[in-house]
Amino acid sequence: MAIDLTTDSTLVDPALFREVLSHYPTGVVLVTAIASDGEPVGMLVGTFTSVSLDPPLVAFLPRRNSETFARLRTATSFCVNVMAADQADLSRRFAGKEAGKFRGVDWHPSPAGAPVIDGTIASIDCTTESITASGDHYVVIGSVTDVRVHRSGSPLVFLRGAFGTVTATATATATATATATATATATG
Repeated sequence: MAIDLTTDSTLVDPALFREVLSHYPTGVVLVTAIASDGEPVGMLVGTFTSVSLDPPLVAFLPRRNSETFARLRTATSFCVNVMAADQADLSRRFAGKEAGKFRGVDWHPSPAGAPVIDGTIASIDCTTESITASGDHYVVIGSVTDVRVHRSGSPLVFLRGAFGTVTATATATATATATATATATATG
């Protein structure tokens, strides 16, 4: 018997759902743009994924009630900054709600003009392909216009309420395994 969760969301306890999903590591990216007021805007996102290679598309899922996303969506383009393991403190800043997040942050414009944060591992420049409401989030599809690797290093991940790292290890058969190690510092 199939259960239709779209008609009765009380079938799954929200706290348990969140706790179960916390065991799945997610990459940490900072989505940046120049808002329609001419000021930089950025939001930390753990819900980022590749969608398609041909054409190149990516997606991220901001909350529908996000004030930061309300500003970000006024931009003509956005840039996905892949955060490095040594950027946890900067990531915490952008995860918060305080003003002045870009104060003292070194960045340069992407080819389309969105902020590329200095020190990130890679950047993915996009224009918005679509924005679709889904539950309490939007699904934002970005059409990729430029990609760049800025440095090597371990990416920042989020696992069980904390930032951590991923280390890839090649074996003799050229397969890779990833080991996620959560830090003891919670993101708050």
